[in-house]
Amino acid sequence: MATGFPFSRSIITIESHRTVKSSGKTSIEKRYYLSSQSADQRTPEEWINLTRSHWAGVENRNHWRRDATQGEDRTRLQNSRALINLALLRSVNLRLLSNWPQSDNLPAQMERLAANTSLSLGLIIRK
Repeated sequence: MATGFPFSRSIITIESHRTVKSSGKTSIEKRYYLSSQSADQRTPEEWINLTRSHWAGVENRNHWRRDATQGEDRTRLQNSRALINLALLRSVNLRLLSNWPQSDNLPAQMERLAANTSLSLGLIIRK
């Protein structure tokens, strides 16, 4: 089957079943993944673990930091250029904070900078 993606060799389908305890309602969700590996190169459990570890890494390394500290998911802008510019500014902000010699966690750093604008400016113009 042609996928239109170069080097794709398999399409993996993962079906999740979820039951909400309070209501007893069950939902089924299918997710599809493309891989450059053939489907028989991994067991079903290995495919599941691979996708879980990928998305866990995305959430922990990037998305959570951007959302929890800068409220990225609450952005309601519709203009694509404005969204791209905000994403760039958030990335710059996280990069600057990663070089800040404070031992606080990221939310505490953000709070300290919000309360003291001279610290914020010093972080930007620091050599």
